[in-house]
Amino acid sequence: MKKQFIVIKSYTTQYPNPIHFSAGDFLVVGEKYVGDEGWDNWFFCSFDGLSGWVPKQIIEFTSESSGVAKENYSASELTVKKHDNVIGLKRVNGWVWCESIETEEQGWLPELNLKEIT
Repeated sequence: MKKQFIVIKSYTTQYPNPIHFSAGDFLVVGEKYVGDEGWDNWFFCSFDGLSGWVPKQIIEFTSESSGVAKENYSASELTVKKHDNVIGLKRVNGWVWCESIETEEQGWLPELNLKEIT
């Protein structure tokens, strides 16, 4: 996926020190996200003193409360303003991993805050 989007609703990162890890790292898996936004299949995980939301697709569960990372991951979010332009690189469970065209910073944005430019 490599699509251009315009931001239709500003977003400010919620986690200044996001979880990040590499494939093969062991994770402590906590609660599953519950909400009305349509953000299904996210689990609150901990690794190396950091915590954050991780998509179920990259967790190989070894028990109900632990797992192994299937791939490298960062929960970094992107702070953007309405009308900013971003490139969407990966779509997962209602979120899009984006790169800011202006700053080249990368991070997650809620898909509901974006409109694809065709």
